[in-house]
Formats: sequence, structure tokens, C-alpha cells
Amino acid sequence: MGEQSWLSLVQEEILQPDLRICDPHHHLWDRNGSRYLLDEILEDVYTGHHVVSTVFVECDSMFRAGVTKALAPVGETEFVQGVAAMSSSGTYGDCRVAAGIVSFADLTLGAQVRPVLEAHIAASVNRFRGIRHAASWHTSPDIRISHSDPVEHQMLQDDFMEGFNVLGDLCLTFDAWCYHTQIDEFTQLAKANPTVTMVLDHFGGPLGIGPYEGKQVEVFKAWQQSIEALKDCSNVHFKLGGINMKINGFGWHKRALPASSDELVDKTAPYYEFCIDTFGADRCMFESNFPVDKESVSYPVLWNAFKKMSQFRTVSEKAKLFHDTAARVYQI
Repeated sequence: MGEQSWLSLVQEEILQPDLRICDPHHHLWDRNGSRYLLDEILEDVYTGHHVVSTVFVECDSMFRAGVTKALAPVGETEFVQGVAAMSSSGTYGDCRVAAGIVSFADLTLGAQVRPVLEAHIAASVNRFRGIRHAASWHTSPDIRISHSDPVEHQMLQDDFMEGFNVLGDLCLTFDAWCYHTQIDEFTQLAKANPTVTMVLDHFGGPLGIGPYEGKQVEVFKAWQQSIEALKDCSNVHFKLGGINMKINGFGWHKRALPASSDELVDKTAPYYEFCIDTFGADRCMFESNFPVDKESVSYPVLWNAFKKMSQFRTVSEKAKLFHDTAARVYQI
């Protein structure tokens, strides 16, 4: 059974279909037989929820050939700018896909990352907002190191910090992808750069595989303690989602039936509730992380889960969680 056929086994009525959504985290790619381009994301977006805009986040896609390794990632911005231009024509409906673009630049280039960032800006003057330099790393062979091939303590290296200063000079945002064992390093980076707008993706990657398999209670407590230290870092925002991946250990992808929204709420709500209660809706935004989370749950079911988890929040809080925080952070 194909992925889409499997996901279609669970159908739900769309909750609060008029609630405006900016989905601040998805990917676009065409590689190794996997295709997720404009048509594919629109098939997910137009399933009942009122998604008005999205933000693309780097995924090592369409790097430019025939240039230096440092400049190659600019090709991803050029590619997504083209997709965004198609979407903004209105030909494909009202949702503005990739209204914000977060690409990759190697911050370990130090000061030499400036021309790379300037090339990204030139490639998408109206949509390029910042970069993600993924730093997810672990000693366990069961846990995958990020596609950017980081080393241990990447975010605290002198060259990385030097490159980060350039990011701040150009008023660009920084998305972080790390594991929960690295949140303390991210916190040090945030405290050292209080004027840079920073976003922690996917709750900071609470792990549930390898040495953490079957230890969800212990992982949650460790995660909670680490992430609470970010409370006073007002420049840090949180993407609430991306917690249904294989690495999180819930095993949704192994089931005969994909997850329902009630099941997602039952298993993962404590992460969402803790972040919203601790940091407030002004610093939190729901995200899909599609098509990665699509291995576990369908788009309409996922956003239904978010709506159930926020059902007791105020109208103002809901507006921020589903749209306004993302739109402000990424200037949409």
C-alpha cells in the first residue's frame, strides 16, 4: 500500500475550517524517486484547513552545479523562488506557498559566509528570510547525523560563531535543528546573540530511538529541564511540530492505521502545552514539517490535532499560534 493510500485510511471532519494558518515549516524536493513540489504540497494544503501561506525550510535540494561548494546552496533559493512565483500568480489557488524562504549557508565559513548570504538575498529579495544550519549530532550509530554533516558542539565552534555574527549583521533569521541532548548548546548560542531572531525547530528534537527507545518519560523530563532555560531568551521562538518523525520513537509509521488526531494529542500534547505555557503564544507557532511527518500522519489530521491541543486557548492565542507568530517572525 502506498503512503497516500495508507494515510487515507483515517478520515476526519475538519475542525475550525475558517481559522487562518501560516505553515512555517515544510520542504520541497525532487530526488531519489521522491517528489514533493508545488502540486504535491497543494494536494496536502487544500484538504480543508485554511492555509493562507507557508515557509520553505532548507532540505539540501536543487543545489547549483558548477560553482563552489559554498555557493551551491544558493541554487535552492533560486529553485524555491521559482515555485513561490508560480504560487503567487494565483493560478494555483489562494495559498501562497513559500512566502518565506529559509535556505542553507555554511556558518563555519566564518566571515567568508557574507557573499553567500548576499547571493541568497539577491536570488530572492522579496522572500529570503534566513538560514538553517542543522547541527543534529549524536554519538549513537542508531541516530542519524544531519545532512549538513555537523561535528560535535558545532554551534559553539569559533568559526560557526563568526559566521553567526554575519547573519546578525544582515538581519537574517536562524533556524536550528538539533537533538534534545544539544539544547543547552543552542541556549548558549542564543544568549550570546540576543539580537538575532532564532527559531528552534521540532521542539529541539526529543529522541525516542537508539539509547532512548522506551524512555519517553525520562526524555521528556530532560527535555523540559533544558528547554526551560530558554525562557529569558526573548529572541528565541519555537516551532511546535515535527515530533512525529521516526527518530521521536512513537512508531506511527509501523502501524496498520496511521495516527488519528486524538492519538496525537494523547501522546504528544505535553510538549505543546509546556512550550505554550512557558513561552507564550507570541513565541510559538504550529508547523507541519511536511513531507517528513507525512510518514506518520496526514496533513488534515495533523492540523486537527493542533486545533484540539489549543481548544482552550483564547482567540488571540490561537491567531498567534496558527498564523500571526510565524507571519511576524518570517515577515510575511
